[in-house]
Amino acid sequence: QVQLVESGGGLVQPGGSLRLSCAASGRILRINVMGWYRRAPGKERELVATITGGGDVNYVDSVKGRFTIFRDNAKNSVGLQMNSLEPEDTAVYYCRIWLQLWSGSANDYWGQGTQVTVSS
Repeated sequence: QVQLVESGGGLVQPGGSLRLSCAASGRILRINVMGWYRRAPGKERELVATITGGGDVNYVDSVKGRFTIFRDNAKNSVGLQMNSLEPEDTAVYYCRIWLQLWSGSANDYWGQGTQVTVSS
């Protein structure tokens, strides 16, 4: 089985920074795309950022220039550095990882979610 553990959420004032982390464990052969999603109160879940195995990144327009996604392949982890946070960034953030197991099966897995609240 695969387990994803997230950390790093919390309460921060507007303009502040937070760093999220998500680590995967299990019988993992290969990790492909890694990403972060968020769900704000009363809204649909949206893609925030993704990073491929080759390091190509993609961001939703609203976070470009403020958020940075990064990965550590040795640790099977993905991170999200969030700077210049705005109240509109308040949401539950989820990591999502597409991977292949030693058994040969491939699937995507979700983290448990971590709350980010931006408020003065």
